[in-house]
Amino acid sequence: MSDVGWRRRFVRSVYADQNDSPAVRQALDRLLRDLGSGRGLNVGAGLERLDARLIQLDLVRRATTDCVADAGHLPFRAGAFDLVVSQETVEHVADPFKVVREMARVLRPGGRIYLQLPFVIGYHPGPEDYWRFTRAGIAELLHQAGIGQTRVEVSVGAGTGFYRIAVEFAASLAGRLAAGLYLPAKGIVSLLCYPFKWLDGWLQGGVARDRIPGGYLAVGRKPDEPG
Repeated sequence: MSDVGWRRRFVRSVYADQNDSPAVRQALDRLLRDLGSGRGLNVGAGLERLDARLIQLDLVRRATTDCVADAGHLPFRAGAFDLVVSQETVEHVADPFKVVREMARVLRPGGRIYLQLPFVIGYHPGPEDYWRFTRAGIAELLHQAGIGQTRVEVSVGAGTGFYRIAVEFAASLAGRLAAGLYLPAKGIVSLLCYPFKWLDGWLQGGVARDRIPGGYLAVGRKPDEPG
């Protein structure tokens, strides 16, 4: 594997926690169970196939990609899908409001949308990295897209938020001393600080749960057409 490929895989492994959290698994399992024989779309699908009923859409062609397209111009008719999923993708687009409106457009009336976004995380271009989202920010994205009945909750909590800051700080400090130390230090400190993630569930019950969470997930429902 090339040095660039190794670096990209390492970065993905450090930030994979948001897709493996209990809150994320439970929310997605529930939506996929309710999908039944319906049809879904995964926007920014990446390297793993979430479910066989979901069309995998991404900017680049991979073995798991079904459709290569820009998330701001989805090549599907209005109301084509029963479920639209997007995990850790919208922070990488220049106009997140436009992209979420496109997701809502291709969702049928009564269909569900799952949106997962980071709050505390290091800069991670893919191909660029523009935004971070608070609880209110992700709710506003969906509101302006016409999505109702939205539930927003922490996907990974303050333990993960602190872990990410600590790992990046230590790695940046080591990299300032010698450029070649950045990634080795990141690996070592990520292992040492990993137990902080175990505090996520406990900290989510506190009054300060929205101060430094790793990120949020939101589930919304497109309103039914007027009868």
